[in-house]
Amino acid sequence: MSTSAPDPLVAESRRWLRLAKDDLLGAGALLERDDVAPRIACFLAQQAAEKPIKASLTRRGIDFPRTHDLVALRALLPDDLRRGVDLDAAKELSAWAVTGRYPGDAPDATREQAQQAVELASGIVSPRGR
Repeated sequence: MSTSAPDPLVAESRRWLRLAKDDLLGAGALLERDDVAPRIACFLAQQAAEKPIKASLTRRGIDFPRTHDLVALRALLPDDLRRGVDLDAAKELSAWAVTGRYPGDAPDATREQAQQAVELASGIVSPRGR
């Protein structure tokens, strides 16, 4: 009995999804701690949302740029998949890729913003109906 090798695109997309779930779990765990800045949960939420989009693109063999811009990545998705990634969520989460990661003009993230980011990311990592 011969076992065919797994499709490398499927295997790679599953890896992206596993990492997304890890990031989302990490972001949620950080929300439980008072000694960790909420901005870190925001960053992990953005990362968690980015990876399922890249997983979908990978699975379909669609090349994508090295970017954290969820709106740009979303635009590369086929129409049926694009509808599953809320545009407003993509816009809001994209900001956390850099905001708060480096000193600058942006104020520190609040716990409420971090909670919102985790909720938005959760909707992308594990959308309802899937």
